[in-house]
This record gives sequence, structure tokens and C-alpha cells, in this order.
Amino acid sequence: MKERCAKLTKLLRQNGLTISCAESCTGGLVSKSITDISGVSSVFWGGVVSYDNSVKMGLLGVKEETLRDYGAVSAQTAEEMALGVCCACGTSVGISTTGIAGPDGGTDEKPVGTVYIGACINGNTSSMRLNIDPSFSREQIRCEAVRLLIDFTIDKIIQST
Repeated sequence: MKERCAKLTKLLRQNGLTISCAESCTGGLVSKSITDISGVSSVFWGGVVSYDNSVKMGLLGVKEETLRDYGAVSAQTAEEMALGVCCACGTSVGISTTGIAGPDGGTDEKPVGTVYIGACINGNTSSMRLNIDPSFSREQIRCEAVRLLIDFTIDKIIQST
């Protein structure tokens, strides 16, 4: 994970970008992973752990209609979280996670291991649904979500430059 986060940090520096995180199911693990890199304070400005929908709406600007129509675990919510954390922290890049890490809480439509990741780069948002193996432990699901989000963010930054 350190190598991936170091690559992300280098890419952010090279492109004059700053980053912030909005996390739900990962509970701060994305922020921790990024801040494990020495010197990252020049590009990492902050993060929000938004487990409750009131925090998603109040701090990140996720629309009540989005949560009602699509749910907290959705592409739409992940994108609004990523955009919202950019606005809240004043960064050019915002990334987000929202999902079901288990071991319970899943449904037929959104089983345990369903995670949506989002990225907002200079106002352009995108997201991806992850279907992580539901037999993984809660910690394994969260770690896999972080790994895939970092890779997704690196790819999106490269595409945008």
C-alpha cells in the first residue's frame, strides 16, 4: 500500500494537485494510508469520516434526494461525497468510499463487499462499483477498497492530465 500511496503523492505533486478524502465504510483508513507517506502534508489537506447520513448531507453536501432515491451505498452518493470534500477542504482532488464492509448489513441488491468509490478531479466526478469477495473479513474488505480507490485515483489523475 505504501508504494501505491507514494505514487499517488508523487503524481499529485507533479501536477500541482491537492487531495482530501470523504470516507464511510473505510472509517479513515484511506486518510491513514495516504498520511503514512512522509512529506504528504504538501498535498493532503484533510478528510471526513461520514458514517451517518446527516454528516454526508451537512458536511459534504450530499443531497437528501440522492440518499432517498439511490441510498448511501451508491455511485451517486460516492460522487457527491467526492465533490463535497473538495469543496469543504478546498482541494483539487476529492476521493470517497461508501459501502457495506460486513459481516452483516448486506442485501440481495447490495451484498456485503459492495463498495462504491468516487473521485472528483478539478470538478469532474466519476465512480466505480466494487464487488469485493463477501467471504473476506471486514478488515480485508476495507483494505481492498482502499487499494482499489488509490489505483482508481491514480488512473483518473493520469487521464485528466
